Amino acid sequence: MASAEAHLEAEALPPISEGDMNEIRAAVEKGDLTAAATKAHEILANEEQIQLHIAVTGESGSGKSSFVNAMRGLQDHEEGAAEIGVTETTMECSPYPHPQHSHVIFWDLPGIGTPKFRPDTYLKQVHFDHYDFFIIISSSRFTCNDATLAKAIQARGKHFYFVRSKVDQDVSNERKLYNEEGVLKAKGKQATEIRPQRYDEMAVLASIRQDCERNLARLGIRSPQVFLVCRDDFSMMYDGPRLLKTFLDDLPSEKKLSFLRCLAITSREVVRQKKKELMKYVWLKSLASCGASAVPIPGLSTAVDIAILVTSLKEYCRTFGLSEESLQKLAEQVNKPVKELKAVIKTPLHHEITKDLVIKLLTKSIGSAVQYPLLVLKVIPVVGWVIGSLASAAISFPTTFFLLKNFLSDAAADAERVLQKALEGTTQKSHLWS
Repeated sequence: MASAEAHLEAEALPPISEGDMNEIRAAVEKGDLTAAATKAHEILANEEQIQLHIAVTGESGSGKSSFVNAMRGLQDHEEGAAEIGVTETTMECSPYPHPQHSHVIFWDLPGIGTPKFRPDTYLKQVHFDHYDFFIIISSSRFTCNDATLAKAIQARGKHFYFVRSKVDQDVSNERKLYNEEGVLKAKGKQATEIRPQRYDEMAVLASIRQDCERNLARLGIRSPQVFLVCRDDFSMMYDGPRLLKTFLDDLPSEKKLSFLRCLAITSREVVRQKKKELMKYVWLKSLASCGASAVPIPGLSTAVDIAILVTSLKEYCRTFGLSEESLQKLAEQVNKPVKELKAVIKTPLHHEITKDLVIKLLTKSIGSAVQYPLLVLKVIPVVGWVIGSLASAAISFPTTFFLLKNFLSDAAADAERVLQKALEGTTQKSHLWS
């Protein structure tokens, strides 16, 4: 039992209202497992419908549309991508749902400061209240319009983020001033603090960031924070990972999972955050599987709703990038054969999750459910009265709990191994593998 106890950790609870929790408790006290399971199913369905609206704005030509595409995991030329151009191509607020997670919507807003969208009326024109937070983009220095917009957003109580785009172009242009050995080419020019004798990419990035922050401070923004990003490999390069983490940290608890679902596996921290949030819902899924749709499993002394379990395991695979499509895209991104990435995976992939597989996994899980039922109560005391009060749930609930928890943990471990393999031999490994 010691090993099992070490494997389990106290479960944090999902953001469920006190009213919903009391409704489940009342159903259990009446001995109505079907009603309790139905309520759990309803809570899960409502969570899946939570929408997140992210506004991306800035002056024309700043790279807004490319940023929207990057956040959605699309190249600028792919079907469904936001239109890009050197002139203002966004003339109205355009929604772009994430391709795999349609409840996360990125809004490509018209550029501020154009004749049609003046700073003093901008927020009203773009329907400010509709968005959860704002991203203000510039490909050079942030302007007075950007600062005015940021102050207005802050005054209305919402988060905003300054994003300096096209940083890879600045880095490339600066690198051209140095020879292959990284020594400054220009003859007769003395090295300066801004441009040292030897090339230093970190110094280039620090200079860009400091210039942006000083400029924003002059425009009246207190303690400005600027994130440096590029179009290609957005989520792995420069400040991309830090920007995504900041978004996540600032989101209210009920919207964190919605955002995490659409994030690519770009760091160990992303994997851990996804696992943490998904684990909060394991007990609800286990309870929902004990409802009216539960059917006896041949050869097992338990009844569960197989459809819920199949859907849940597929969700875990999709969230951790364990699908043919996700693995192929990652392989192309890191220029490695997809079979190298698949070689480190131990759990079934998304397309391999079937009813027969779930029954097989249930068979493996029932041993733990019978051996450690009290341990489950200790780990998730909030549902202890479910199993304790309803004999019909005494085996089915722990069985599905162990199945979901173990599969989720294994999928997260696979995601870390895939990322580690993808980053082997790259300069990004020390930056992201933490």
